[in-house]
Amino acid sequence: MRMTSARWLLRGKKAVVTGGSKGIGAAIVEEFIALGAEVLAVARKEADLQQLQEKFPEGLQVLVADVSTAEGRQKLQDTVQTLWGALDILVNNVGTNIRKPVTEYTPEEYDFVMSTNLRSAFELSRGFYPLLKASEQGNIIHVTSVAGLTHVRTGAIYGMTKAALVQLTKNLAGEWAADGIRVNAVAPWYISTPLAQTVLQDEKYLHEVLIRTPMRVIGKPEDVAGAVAYLCMPAAAYITGQTLAVDGGFTINGFHPA
Repeated sequence: MRMTSARWLLRGKKAVVTGGSKGIGAAIVEEFIALGAEVLAVARKEADLQQLQEKFPEGLQVLVADVSTAEGRQKLQDTVQTLWGALDILVNNVGTNIRKPVTEYTPEEYDFVMSTNLRSAFELSRGFYPLLKASEQGNIIHVTSVAGLTHVRTGAIYGMTKAALVQLTKNLAGEWAADGIRVNAVAPWYISTPLAQTVLQDEKYLHEVLIRTPMRVIGKPEDVAGAVAYLCMPAAAYITGQTLAVDGGFTINGFHPA
């Protein structure tokens, strides 16, 4: 009985969650801690991280760092090495978006979205490779989006970065399987987070979203967190290279309102 239960826990695992102070990231942090993991949550804003740490005084460490920059990524890697000297789970969750027509993006905006959403995941996966390999049960989870699976009206650059994460998931899974590292991704549709609410507060737009979502509801951060946790569990030991859509059935349909 104990062996069966252990397959559905993360007891003793050491996990890094980027963008971990609110929304989906904070929900992943909470899920991991509840399942027995030790977590290091990384975000740019100290105040948000302090609120999270007050909520979880045990099992949680926090770090102020901008992983879209080389300096921020190095700070995170140095902190993990000092704190634990080991790593079992890396969740590349940090992300941002600028919603514009393709012809209106500036080079600076392109670089900002690319470095935040894609390069951070690529470089952190590479940087933490030795520690994940040493774990012999290492896991990387990329938080991508349905925007990387089909067209949605959320900006081409965002969609490009999320599609690239899907392919990065496949490539790393193939390259690193022999090293005991599983690599998977989750692809949420609209989830009730502060970022999503900036567009979902438009009632007409919300209606368009819901009528294209078979379950007719907006997802919750914990819906995504549960999927992420499962993919890191021993129960998912034979799953790698996959992208799991957490979308209420949206990817059955596709979405582009007039």
